[in-house]
Amino acid sequence: MMVRVGIVGLPNAGKSSLFNALTRAGAEVANYPFTTIDPNVGVVVVPDERLQRLGDLIKPEKLTPTAMEFVDIAGLVKGASRGEGLGNRFLGHIREVDAVCHVVRCFPDPEVSHVAGTLDPVSDIEVIELELILADLETVEKRLEKSVRMQKGGNVRYKEEALRLERLKEGLQEGKPAREVFTEDEDRMAVRDLFLLTMKPVVYVANIGEGDLESGSEQVHEIEEWIRSIGRDAPCISISAKLESELAELDPVEASEFLEELGIESSALARIILASYEALDLITFYTTKGDETRAWTVNQNTPAPQAAGVIHSDMEHGFIKAEVIDYESLIKVGSLAGAREKGLVRQEGRDYLVKDGDVILFRFSEPSKK
Repeated sequence: MMVRVGIVGLPNAGKSSLFNALTRAGAEVANYPFTTIDPNVGVVVVPDERLQRLGDLIKPEKLTPTAMEFVDIAGLVKGASRGEGLGNRFLGHIREVDAVCHVVRCFPDPEVSHVAGTLDPVSDIEVIELELILADLETVEKRLEKSVRMQKGGNVRYKEEALRLERLKEGLQEGKPAREVFTEDEDRMAVRDLFLLTMKPVVYVANIGEGDLESGSEQVHEIEEWIRSIGRDAPCISISAKLESELAELDPVEASEFLEELGIESSALARIILASYEALDLITFYTTKGDETRAWTVNQNTPAPQAAGVIHSDMEHGFIKAEVIDYESLIKVGSLAGAREKGLVRQEGRDYLVKDGDVILFRFSEPSKK
């Protein structure tokens, strides 16, 4: 499965600079609103030390990591839910992603204009979130009207749907995102086809100036305190998107030396990628067959047949069993052959839920040829 993460924020927050750093795709960056109109899309490898260690152990000819897409979505402005600043078009782009990476400007720079005229990161976050909530509220109200009409015919399903939508509407009107109104899987599944913007998990990225990398930023503390004050469980990662974008142009050795000179242990990009991955409650499992060892992405608690289907639909349809060993046990033993000898490779059936770090060989029947 290819996961899509949308990079959003106000104009001139540093979204395209972050996108460039993540993907090295060279998206245009300029000091005026709406530099990005059509979203730029780039594929990013998910950092994975376990895959590297498996490669060192198994020594395949090919080592294939899992990946995710980052989508650079144009800057939203106040009134976007009413179509301001091409808002309807940009909100539509957000509906197509799985998670949101919200870039918040935390750097003062007289040469880079701020759309609101002043630096206030918490206010900037609230502007974006309000527009997303208002867009969702309109979506919910339209569906609720339909549900009310349909339940007059005596259909119980529409009565239950209307009650659920009323609860969601009230929460949105109170300024709560949909993910905080509906916390149960049953409720979320019931409105999945609405593609609500505020149902998507969020990772906040505080875009700070280079001078704040060591000393910290007062604006970042404000964001962190705001997140705590509303009881939200969301990461806030500090990064200088401008610096990271410049580092992305260097070869890895030069970039590492430059970071060392600045007293920074490592790039923050890996933390953003992994935080996005974790926000979606994803896990990684591994396969090793022939000359390739490969990482795969699935949702937490995915049954073995569905995990096999990520590799190929024939493997899901013809699933027989999964031969499984956890990563730690395999590394400790030192080889798959040794693990089999010690009885550490388990036989699992259709009900097995794949766990993070599982190394799996799927057994399946080939489709019959007519």
